[in-house]
Amino acid sequence: MDVRAVLGYIFLALLFIFTAVHLYHSWRDDKKRRKYTKPFLLIFIIAYYIVSADKLSVLLILALATSWLGDVLLIPEGNGWFTAGGISFMFTHFLFIALYATRLDFSSLPWAFAIPAAIVYYGISAVIIYKLRSTTPKIMLIPMYLYLLSNSTMNIFSLMQLVTLRSAAAAVAYAGAVLFFISDCTLFLVRYYKNKDIVFKRHFTVMLTYVLGELLITQGILMMK
Repeated sequence: MDVRAVLGYIFLALLFIFTAVHLYHSWRDDKKRRKYTKPFLLIFIIAYYIVSADKLSVLLILALATSWLGDVLLIPEGNGWFTAGGISFMFTHFLFIALYATRLDFSSLPWAFAIPAAIVYYGISAVIIYKLRSTTPKIMLIPMYLYLLSNSTMNIFSLMQLVTLRSAAAAVAYAGAVLFFISDCTLFLVRYYKNKDIVFKRHFTVMLTYVLGELLITQGILMMK
């Protein structure tokens, strides 16, 4: 086993350890302690990717870096920080879209899949915002919907990559994109939905789907030759 492989396993182990600790504090809704582990999660995914990739993708590294920045910006309380974090994550989705676009032949895109997928994703996004309309500051609703549209579009591009390439790597990356979408939808419900008692609204669900989503996207790209 070479040094790069060993380092990759080390960074994955550190990711799993820090994620487990973070999820434990998220389940207990311990805001004070979970903020100490959150900044490390994407750092370990970035490190894992850098030591594992034969050829680095600048777009993927930038996407993961803006995700890390979004994580950090979401740690403080307040709608201003929430908006700043959302902007950073929106750049993440644009970078993922650009990454997937490099693998697509737009002259032969399977629009029969793309159009229904867009209706489903954009429709779910609209339903989420509609559900939150009475409990969310009005000034936040449109930016939040635009953000979900950017995540939806990223998912659609990832799906088109899967339909085009038909590979295990593209399937892993798409599974990650779906989990990222679930995480964002859940995050909005956690923050603004009125009923505070349902289990899925804990930050545990948000972070579990988010970290796994980012890791699967990264792993999917690593698997592509």
